[in-house]
Amino acid sequence: MIMDLDQLLAMVTAVFFGGAIGFERALSGKPAGLRTNILVCLGAAVFTSVAHATSGASPDAASRVMAGIITGVGFLGAGVLIHEGSGVHGLTTAASVWLVASIGVACGSGMYAVGAATTFIALLILVVLSPLAKKIRSDLHKKGTGKKKEEEGI
Repeated sequence: MIMDLDQLLAMVTAVFFGGAIGFERALSGKPAGLRTNILVCLGAAVFTSVAHATSGASPDAASRVMAGIITGVGFLGAGVLIHEGSGVHGLTTAASVWLVASIGVACGSGMYAVGAATTFIALLILVVLSPLAKKIRSDLHKKGTGKKKEEEGI
């Protein structure tokens, strides 16, 4: 079986969409950056595209492949989580890797508008909400520090 233009388009769009999110993650200095996000998105697109091409009329095969992608990427995402004291770091990075896999599945299924919209919304969340999240954490930390000083009589 020779690759057709639809499969090539799925791969190229997956690289582009995964790269867009990976570029933002790399600029933010996160552990899963450009290459990781591109490879996850591309891999999910290829697995999905191959499943659709080889499963004939059986939707069960494609859904099993998608379940495998979700599980596999879940393990990959768990690898970026860092437990420190009572907190956990890397949740957003893990979630973005998982989301990038879903974008790859959309591309591999020929749902390019879904992939584009998801990429756009994800970038809005990562770029626009990041300063807001930092401010909230800072305010909570200040309030927590203020309480502690009051309790200690300082």
